[in-house]
Amino acid sequence: MVQNWNLLAGIGIISSPVIFALVAFPDTFSLSWNQGRGGFLFALVFVVAELIGLKIVISKKKLFATIPIAFTVIFYLTWLENGLRDYIIESATHYNVQLEFSWTWMWDFVVMTAFVMSTLSIYFGSRWIRLAPAGPIFLGGSAIILSLDAFFPYDSLGPLQYVVPYLVQTNVWLVSLFDLGTATARDNIMFLKGDYGPMVLQVFWPSAGVHSIIIYSLVMGAFLLKMNIPRNRKSVYFALGIFGTIIVNVIRIFSLSWYALKVTTDAQQWEEFHSVAGEILFLPWLFIFLLIVILVESRRLKKLET
Repeated sequence: MVQNWNLLAGIGIISSPVIFALVAFPDTFSLSWNQGRGGFLFALVFVVAELIGLKIVISKKKLFATIPIAFTVIFYLTWLENGLRDYIIESATHYNVQLEFSWTWMWDFVVMTAFVMSTLSIYFGSRWIRLAPAGPIFLGGSAIILSLDAFFPYDSLGPLQYVVPYLVQTNVWLVSLFDLGTATARDNIMFLKGDYGPMVLQVFWPSAGVHSIIIYSLVMGAFLLKMNIPRNRKSVYFALGIFGTIIVNVIRIFSLSWYALKVTTDAQQWEEFHSVAGEILFLPWLFIFLLIVILVESRRLKKLET
């Protein structure tokens, strides 16, 4: 019983900065990948899901050691709303940052990554890498992607931009297939004409969801490494996940085109939809796919045991 209560207390401590931010600053939890903290919620789900059910005792001494770290992060989140964010934005010019939004939110993910990693290290030592890697890797991967977008926005990163024209061409074919309007493409530019007139969309690697493939690869790789299943099954799951993530990205671009063709060509309204469309699709997909893998493998193990 003490073991369970200590584990619940540990989960509460590691969750406290996210819960505090959600209550104190709910407007910052936009699902847009470079305009809010929505990713914190999914990272927290990963952490809690991996910690629940562990048969490891977390001592009171370790719990008390992590409380000051949690308060430090809460202080950081409060300070952000009282001047620190303005300082971070001003510092962008000194580091030749191209996109301030990505630069600003990057530091939130850097701080949260460091907090979760340090807390798990105190709880479990180096074993945390095997016990609960998904949350920290998701947060750290998001921080890396935001840093790339901050310093190398739009199409300045050629390798990441390479696949975009193929996704754009696929989208043009889908628009024609479903007879939604007129669509043509040149490289990463789409020319659309629908119910509300023409609109030109230029697609860059973040909008095409390339970042989601990178984050999926990191999270799924860590997740599969700790699972006790045959290597060939791990490879199949990983490949299926990559394929599913690509499909999600195709749907992402198609939904943006549909919105311009059938809902509005107003730039502001379209941008509001664009800012959340990708994460609404990708993050639930990632969580659901991991859950499916867990359920399938749990049933397989039960059959083997019987």
